[in-house]
Amino acid sequence: MNLLERIRKFLNWETAPKPDVKLLPEVYPHLKAFRLPLILTVLTMLVGTIGYVVIDDFTVMDAIYQTGITFTTVGFGEIAPVSDAGRIFTITLIISGFAVFSSAVGILVSELNRGNIIAILKERRMLYKIARLKKHFVVCYHNDYTIEVTQQLRLNHIPFVVIDPRKEIHEWAQEHKYPAYLQAEPHAELAMLKAHLSSAKGLITLSASIADNIALIASVRLFEKEHFLPRPYYVISSAESMSDVEKLKKLGADTVVSPTKLTAQRVSAMAARPDMENLLEEFLYKSDNPLDMEDIVVPKYSWAVLKKLKETHIRQITNCSIVGITKKDGKFMSMPKGDVLVTSECKLLVIGTHEGIKMTRDLIRKRVKPKELKFV
Repeated sequence: MNLLERIRKFLNWETAPKPDVKLLPEVYPHLKAFRLPLILTVLTMLVGTIGYVVIDDFTVMDAIYQTGITFTTVGFGEIAPVSDAGRIFTITLIISGFAVFSSAVGILVSELNRGNIIAILKERRMLYKIARLKKHFVVCYHNDYTIEVTQQLRLNHIPFVVIDPRKEIHEWAQEHKYPAYLQAEPHAELAMLKAHLSSAKGLITLSASIADNIALIASVRLFEKEHFLPRPYYVISSAESMSDVEKLKKLGADTVVSPTKLTAQRVSAMAARPDMENLLEEFLYKSDNPLDMEDIVVPKYSWAVLKKLKETHIRQITNCSIVGITKKDGKFMSMPKGDVLVTSECKLLVIGTHEGIKMTRDLIRKRVKPKELKFV
């Protein structure tokens, strides 16, 4: 361990994560066109240096300098008297230099017009940016749903990466302010590696094609098994019909959203209770609303396991209310009473302020009985 590494370890400095070298697109294959001008430049300098040494007895340093100013046609003149043979050699060197530089500029302009090198450099920079993300969502396929979803993710400060195979993704990313995006086939393993899926919280697939969603869900679940990930991804998908919803759930989607069903539910609710039309929107989706709702998982090691709900005193400590409990077997209990037992790995549906919910989450995750219970 060198001195710099010791200093970093002592100061607890962490280096920024970097993508796997194998994932970075190669620039060198696109630089092959520059090899010929480079070789010609070296040969011209070599021939020019030898020529001035042989023809006019220049020293090696003077010969290199005279060749350089002649080859680049800067016009500094002769640094020492040159013979007639030397002048003919100089004219030949100037013409050769002009030809080499002209070809090099032509190749450079041609490569820049193709845009390959610039595109590769942008992708490499984007991969470094994505490698720093943690607990992000990978949103697949750009469409109207993606625009709305990413806006909500951005408002809630949830990092995300958008993947789409179409070339227009670069324009869409600028228009809709996607901080991180990739042009790739979302179901390909290389795309999942580039999207840093190993550190992601989940994946959202919003394709209008059921085939795309099926392929992507199957690929993600296979990716989990092949890379031995400690926890499964939370996969969200969309589907047009109820039969497609069931198919996607059987394939491994955790949540499948049907726009048709959601629209029908919202319209029927508005028709049945017009006074409650905007309640859900005001409560859950308004950005300046101080209240929030969240499912909090009770870990096995929690001090609250096998305690009665009233014994946890969550309401008194955090000013949050538990309005539902989902047991480990999936059974949901609404508005639980104080005598209900808190079991291992159940989910508490908590409503309260953002700070109160965070405090409740920290309280539930403690291994020993918290000190706050002494004061309630």
